[in-house]
Amino acid sequence: MIALLPMLVLLPLMLGSTMMRWSGKIDGILITKVNGDLTIADQYLARLLENSGERLDALAKSVALRDALAAAPESFIEERRQSLKLDFLYLTDGTEGPDGFDVAGWPVVQKAIDGRWQSAVDILKPAELDALHPGLAARAAIPLVETRAAIPTSSKIEDRGLIIHSAAPVTLSDGRAGALVGGLLLNRNLDFIDTINALVYQDNSLPEGSQGTATLFLEDLRVSTNVRLFENVRALGTRVSTEVRNQVLNDGKTWLDRAFVVNDWYISAYEPITDSRGDAVGMLYVGFLETPFQQAKIRSVLTLTLLFLLVAALSVPIFLRWAGRIFLPLERMSQTMLRVEAGDLQARNAPQADDNEIAQVAGHLDDLLDKVQERDRQLREWGEQLNQKVEERTRDLRESNQKLEQATERLISTEKLAAVGEITAGVAHEINNPIAVIQGNLDVAREILGPATEDVRTEFDLIDDQVYRISSIVSRLLQFARPEDYSGAANILFPAQVVRDCLVLTSHHIEAQDIELRCDLAPEPCVLISRTELQQVLVNLILNAVQAMPDGGILSLLVRPGEDSVEIEVEDTGDGISPETLGRIFDAFFTTKHGRGTGLGLSISQTLISRAGGRITARSTQGKGSRFTVSLPEVKTI
Repeated sequence: MIALLPMLVLLPLMLGSTMMRWSGKIDGILITKVNGDLTIADQYLARLLENSGERLDALAKSVALRDALAAAPESFIEERRQSLKLDFLYLTDGTEGPDGFDVAGWPVVQKAIDGRWQSAVDILKPAELDALHPGLAARAAIPLVETRAAIPTSSKIEDRGLIIHSAAPVTLSDGRAGALVGGLLLNRNLDFIDTINALVYQDNSLPEGSQGTATLFLEDLRVSTNVRLFENVRALGTRVSTEVRNQVLNDGKTWLDRAFVVNDWYISAYEPITDSRGDAVGMLYVGFLETPFQQAKIRSVLTLTLLFLLVAALSVPIFLRWAGRIFLPLERMSQTMLRVEAGDLQARNAPQADDNEIAQVAGHLDDLLDKVQERDRQLREWGEQLNQKVEERTRDLRESNQKLEQATERLISTEKLAAVGEITAGVAHEINNPIAVIQGNLDVAREILGPATEDVRTEFDLIDDQVYRISSIVSRLLQFARPEDYSGAANILFPAQVVRDCLVLTSHHIEAQDIELRCDLAPEPCVLISRTELQQVLVNLILNAVQAMPDGGILSLLVRPGEDSVEIEVEDTGDGISPETLGRIFDAFFTTKHGRGTGLGLSISQTLISRAGGRITARSTQGKGSRFTVSLPEVKTI
């Protein structure tokens, strides 16, 4: 394995990762190239628009046009339309075009009326095309071809025209401001798209077998393209895929990635074309066939793989023979060690005289075995001495164990005092308001008012309630805090009543956390346990539940009879306890409240309940809360 691992595992991994990285770099280069191709095509289209506007502006400012306006403007304009190779050319005062063509809605015309030439790409409807030049709508119409992955449509033909729309300011014969408007239909304009393709993909710019393509889209329809459906049949009327349409037309983003174009995969670049109103009306595309690059990648991978297999076939036998000469003596040493482990301390390697490193190691191993044999004899002697010392230490451990039990009892008392201290802070808060009411209203008001006390009976009743509340809180606090020998509490008790007493002691903490309290306390079952110990357990569980809900929640308390037992449930809707933590919560000194707890509360609670013949169980779901169930034997009362 050591001999073959570098050649058959590490080297293939290194080659594979290198080829993957190389493939990613090649893909990045292809995307960069197609992005550069798109830049060239975009610049050509922008220059075409600019030239169209500049030529119209030059014609609008020419002396020939000014002279023609006074004589025969129609024939002059038709002559210039043909010489400029435009599909339409006309003069307008900004209110009406030829054959009722609405010029007011076109920004390029309005900009020219305002004195500034403009050129843009626009879409015209069939009636508008024929109004500008008869037969132009028929030239623009393109039947739709069903295309894989395109958005479904019920249309059969696209009769709108994508045009280069240009206008330049001109002064009419009557002195009014007008516009000279001209345009070129891009539908089926193959010279335009072939010029872009020739500029972008010149000879030898792509590897043999690849093919560069360019396309002009009206929305998602190819209206001018050199992409072929079949040999010599251009893919006019086919449509772009849904994914490309959504990103380019809907989101207005440029597509730079591989894409399925008509019938094959191309490294593609699409960008939106906006009209004079700023709306996305089409797309400009350039791309080249992906297949030659993929084939080149596959050939490279196959070549490297075959080369690796050839090198492995030649080198692996050499490595195995070399490794055998190294590891065979080591295997012999391993056999010697196995004999020693089986109890044969006389086993040795006895290497022949040799200067190589393995023979030296074998000799050192024999020396070590001699020392091991001597150490074994010494260890047997020390073992007898150790047994005597163990007996002595065992006696010390028994004494330490007794001291530990005494310390545990003291820790139980300490935990109880810690709970009393935390409750006392709440009780003090509860006492402040009743004392203020008593001192400020009761004695002085009764003494001064005399018979008029009847007029403020409601206030005095409120004061009496507060006095009773103080008495109840203090009474239960003292009952919880003082030792069992002096409390006078009976061991047979109703758990429901103990729960109510504990709620009085913890009410401040519950209210301070804005916690909703839900109680279902069965009054009948009785249990046999010290009142103060049960109070200590319940107060600890209630405070733990409150601390688990710092942002509020629901605290549910339930007392119900079971089979020969009474169950007391304390449930919260806090963060819950993870499964790893849940298995350790009853361990002594384990706590998740770092800096705020001793880690003894649940451990002591489990000890107190177990001593009464019961047990505490816990269930929790992270994010939903925890439920602690105290189960005690039921006592039948007469």
